[in-house]
Amino acid sequence: MKRITIDPVTRIEGHAKITLHLGDDGKVARTQFHVTQIRGFEKFTEGRPFYEMPGITSRICGICPISHLLASSKACDAILAVQVPRVATMLRELVHCAQIVQSHALSFFHLSSPDLLLGFDSDPARRNVLGVIEKHPELARDGIELRKFGQHAIEVLAKERVHPSWIVPGGVNEPLAQAARDELLAAVPAAKDIARRTLAFFKTVVDRFDEEIRNFGTAPTMYAGLVDRKGGLGLLNGELRFVDADGTVVEDGVPAEDYATFIAEASPKDSYMKAPFFRPRGYPGGIYRVGPLARLNVVEKCGTPEADRELAEFRGRCGRTPHSSFLYHYARLIESIYALERIEALLSDPRILETHVRARAGVNALEGVGVIEAPRGTLIHHYKVNEDGAMVWANLIVATGHNNLAIARSVEQVSAHFIDGTRLQEGMLNRVSAVVRAYDPCLSCSTHAGGVLPLEAQLFSAEGELLDVQRAGQ
Repeated sequence: MKRITIDPVTRIEGHAKITLHLGDDGKVARTQFHVTQIRGFEKFTEGRPFYEMPGITSRICGICPISHLLASSKACDAILAVQVPRVATMLRELVHCAQIVQSHALSFFHLSSPDLLLGFDSDPARRNVLGVIEKHPELARDGIELRKFGQHAIEVLAKERVHPSWIVPGGVNEPLAQAARDELLAAVPAAKDIARRTLAFFKTVVDRFDEEIRNFGTAPTMYAGLVDRKGGLGLLNGELRFVDADGTVVEDGVPAEDYATFIAEASPKDSYMKAPFFRPRGYPGGIYRVGPLARLNVVEKCGTPEADRELAEFRGRCGRTPHSSFLYHYARLIESIYALERIEALLSDPRILETHVRARAGVNALEGVGVIEAPRGTLIHHYKVNEDGAMVWANLIVATGHNNLAIARSVEQVSAHFIDGTRLQEGMLNRVSAVVRAYDPCLSCSTHAGGVLPLEAQLFSAEGELLDVQRAGQ
């Protein structure tokens, strides 16, 4: 049996490799998706004051700090047992939508567009953001400007672009000044124009990728995401909904504190990333997906006029519950329009300038769970504290973790369809990496498991002979 290793998987956040095992006929026999980094946030936060958790956990990642700040602060809100002021919830949603815009822009323009614009089989030396700038300068400029808008909005609101201390247990630290509101509101129309142009462009090229759409992770799965009370996107304050592969609602209205009734976690032997699954269906049968495509599959509507029109067209093109992971790109662009519409609506609401932005209290509960929809999918922070408010236990389930089983299955499908070991070409391997990029994984966020990991250590001689194998945690 021959083995091909893709190491590293490129244009993603974090570190991963893929192993392809080929039979004598050159066909793919099996695949492995390895996440090769590990971080210890769930363990080394034990003993820290719970109110430090937002600042600590935001350091998990430089791409997703706002997401961790929000989920962590919501878990701390539950420990305080307070009602967050209305304007603080509005401001949290505002910065969350800015994070969605900048993160989706990074994923689409910088990480995935080289494949879409230059071709999966193009010269790998030029298949990158610099190649996009050379061949499609207007689109590249749009990508830079859209991400700049999102990052600038975060900076105006939170005073820092990365790891801000503005989002805190009980609300936020400071109200929004009128001049800052006016500045951001004036910038929204240009950002919306970019999002519209990009989505319109994508719809003209998406049909060129019919083979990829049919083979990029199309195995039916369940989907999960937060939904608000009107059936729309609940990015900040919704409740969990699980739907089956045909769109049938399996579980609905699951509050944050009940997530463990429906989500359990396994530890695959070939990766440092945990593998959550839908508990009632067991492992690995309870595979589900989260993120932009999953969110569009679980909601009845987005909840804003323009995004709802785009969602209707998306479903007319792709079906009510499409499964191709390639369509994550399409879903991100629709969500970008939704986020910009929400930013405009929130900034236009005069209540956004109210000044009572934080509720204060001590420890009123020994446990708290915070759940939001990060750009990449459902993010869960679960904390337990003692009477003094010191952390005694933490569990973080990150979007890419939820998608672990689905990513591995997608790698297997793409490899089986595109890889031919008898005439191997770089474009084949690029498609295997591209299906991982479609999920926009953040592996730094998702590799911080506590407990015993199922590790395997192999000892080889200088000649390559396997001398010994030691396994732990199995």
